Amino acid sequence: MKGADHMKIGLAQMDIRFGDPESNYAQAEKWFQQAESEQCDILVFPELWTTGYDLKRIEGIADENSEKTIAFLSRLAKQYRINVIGGSVANKTDSGIDNRLIVIDSKGNFVKGYSKLHLFKLMDEHHYLLPGKEDGLFTLSGEQMAGLICYDIRFPEWVRKHVLSGAKILFVSAEWPEQRIDHWKVLLRARAIENQCYVAACNRVGSDPDNTFGGSSLIIDPWGEILAEGSLQEELVTAAVNLDTVDEVRKQIPIFDDRLPDFYR
Repeated sequence: MKGADHMKIGLAQMDIRFGDPESNYAQAEKWFQQAESEQCDILVFPELWTTGYDLKRIEGIADENSEKTIAFLSRLAKQYRINVIGGSVANKTDSGIDNRLIVIDSKGNFVKGYSKLHLFKLMDEHHYLLPGKEDGLFTLSGEQMAGLICYDIRFPEWVRKHVLSGAKILFVSAEWPEQRIDHWKVLLRARAIENQCYVAACNRVGSDPDNTFGGSSLIIDPWGEILAEGSLQEELVTAAVNLDTVDEVRKQIPIFDDRLPDFYR
């Protein structure tokens, strides 16, 4: 990255090919090329970007221990010198399949795997996927960050836990449906305002057999101002952020000093 505090983020707002990992891997490199041309430091992919919500066939198309996806993203991250929040993938383990967000640094090193904690029953996730057990915290270029997945943003306690642990920017990968896109925008701005942090949220576009997705990927500053917003089309949504702004905002309205956690139990 240009510096630990200044960075440019690119959100790969893509149309995922349903149940077709090879097609999705094949189109991924164009996002790296575009992010490089836009001089992005971090590239973010949406949720389940290799398969989409093809849960009925997920057993056969999930990635064994995310090995293929990690190797693939590591190669491209190193080639294009871009840090990657590799969306999430269907991750097959000995215990079952989970929905795993992958973080790779610009040297191609694996940094973090976070498996989605809150499963969304309206899309039958609980019938096919296992919930995660660990947080989404990670460090890039000396800065603490966090990754969350889709439904997680409806749980402010979970989000706040990451910020209290030092995260200054929250990356969200999602497949958020069109009919609830107003909720998406309000929830993401609220999470930014109440935690006085940046939020970079990558949603998909297009449709699968059961859903139409709402795009509207967002990059939001700690005041809740929208720095960049996606449309309903495939596009790279970009904005520059300065993490020093997080400290400045927190000094102006010191909510973390004024918390009374003994009363919140």
